[in-house]
Amino acid sequence: MNLRSSWVATTGQTREDTRLTQMGATTPADPIQVRSGILPGTYDGLYRLGGFWLSGDAGAMTATVHEGRAVIQADSGQGAYPVTLPEQLKLTFADGNASYDRIDMVILHVYDDMYDKSGFNKVEVEVVTGTAGPTPVPPALPKICLPIYQVTVRHGASAGSGGIHWDTDVTDLRTPVVAIGGILPAVGETGTGAYPGQYRDFGGALQRWDGSMWVSYPSALGGIAPSGAVNTATYTGQYRDTSAGLQRWNGSAWVSYQPNWTDYTPVWGAEAGTAPSIGNGTLAGSYVKINNLVHVRIYLKIGSTTNLSAQASDGRWTFSLPAPPNSKQAWKLDHRSLSMEAFDASALLLYQGSGQLSVTNGIGYVHGMRDSIKLATGLWGKSLPFAWASGDTLSIHGTYESAS
Repeated sequence: MNLRSSWVATTGQTREDTRLTQMGATTPADPIQVRSGILPGTYDGLYRLGGFWLSGDAGAMTATVHEGRAVIQADSGQGAYPVTLPEQLKLTFADGNASYDRIDMVILHVYDDMYDKSGFNKVEVEVVTGTAGPTPVPPALPKICLPIYQVTVRHGASAGSGGIHWDTDVTDLRTPVVAIGGILPAVGETGTGAYPGQYRDFGGALQRWDGSMWVSYPSALGGIAPSGAVNTATYTGQYRDTSAGLQRWNGSAWVSYQPNWTDYTPVWGAEAGTAPSIGNGTLAGSYVKINNLVHVRIYLKIGSTTNLSAQASDGRWTFSLPAPPNSKQAWKLDHRSLSMEAFDASALLLYQGSGQLSVTNGIGYVHGMRDSIKLATGLWGKSLPFAWASGDTLSIHGTYESAS
């Protein structure tokens, strides 16, 4: 017999049987049971799972099951059965039904007469033939077995009609097991962990079972979890990489740690007289807000229909901010300012100035704009620091602390 086992036959177990099948305690499922599955490993080390690999014969109804080792868990009081196939084994599938498809299962089947009253004490690699029908389903399986492949046998399939479509109609059901404490190479669905501290290699990332979920190991270390590895954070301050950039868990939500600039439209006002109207000019702003740190930039370009003539000569311009500055402590707002540059397009002159921050009715503004070095005597408006005209620009920029 090709398939070897230990502690099944009542007599005749050889030392060779014992050497081939002893593989140590494997991945636990609970305190007294282990996970059924295939021991990993390949000859060239290129793949996670090579044991009991099924290769079909082209245009035929036959396939080869390659050598491997496995463990099959029975009832908790019955124990687990280690099995080994030390050499290749040939399988033959029945021809297809004339009218309907069917689903066959390839299994490792343990016969133990003490429990199943089968009259046998052995292990076999078997094909369990399904029932053909309009909507075929997998066949019922014996109690002590390990399904390793599902094969769809198309209607009319035979060696003379092209056989089984091995490339498209075979589903690999093998899952791995390793020695207890070892890192499980995840193939297919490995399910929940058996104990906190269990590890698995999943999708190229090392993961740890924390008692309720698999957590990517980099995040457990405090490193940046790779993109797609973490959906639910496990602690405040955890970082993850996403397509939108780096994010940090603040205790209730993922917050962009390196956010992009966000556009907004400032409100252009005046402290006296008619409020400015941009007309065909340009008024735009953008900002980056990281917690209560705000970087802001405002851009104004005078157009030919901007209402300069309607504005008061001492209108003293103001511009709204994307978030109100912190005014809870007086010193945080007192004479805090943003930088600005006014460009006279006709004279090709650049004027440098600054504007103070303020809060009115919960809205933040920059106002009181004037030359950084006292040249003009008044605050900037339609006449200062020069007579504004079409094509002239004003840039306001800087950083401040927001109220929240």
